[in-house]
Amino acid sequence: MKKLMSTYIVLIGTLFLSACTSVYDKHVSWQPVKPESFPIVTAVGYAPISLQNSEHETQRMLMAIKASKLAAYAELAEQVYGQQIASNMTMADLLIENSQLKASVQGVIRGAKVMKSYPVGDTYATELTIDFKEVYEIYVASMRKQEIKEVTYY
Repeated sequence: MKKLMSTYIVLIGTLFLSACTSVYDKHVSWQPVKPESFPIVTAVGYAPISLQNSEHETQRMLMAIKASKLAAYAELAEQVYGQQIASNMTMADLLIENSQLKASVQGVIRGAKVMKSYPVGDTYATELTIDFKEVYEIYVASMRKQEIKEVTYY
């Protein structure tokens, strides 16, 4: 009886193991699907020249150029990734005592191009554009294709 019982346990164990390993007998390979259309997004960043922290006019202008470029990149990131908004408000006796609103954006911008960078009075402006067809091509080119070298089942 013990021998028959141990044979059943081995048989049931084998069935369970074979059922578990059937999940691993295939490999699924994915590839990106090219969209039908690609948008082109533009953004403009501004920075004041005279308010830059330097005594030299040329250095203030160069700092404003850099600041306007960073502001344009932030604008692009907002358009591509959206903004995360957090709000906090406290009330007492049906009166608002404190109200706070915070916005943040985070993302990586690849493939943006500076179209124009120019002064407008005491402000420097930088125009950026990003073509999502080029972003898609960068994405596809940077994907590392991997193939299965060996599969070991335990």
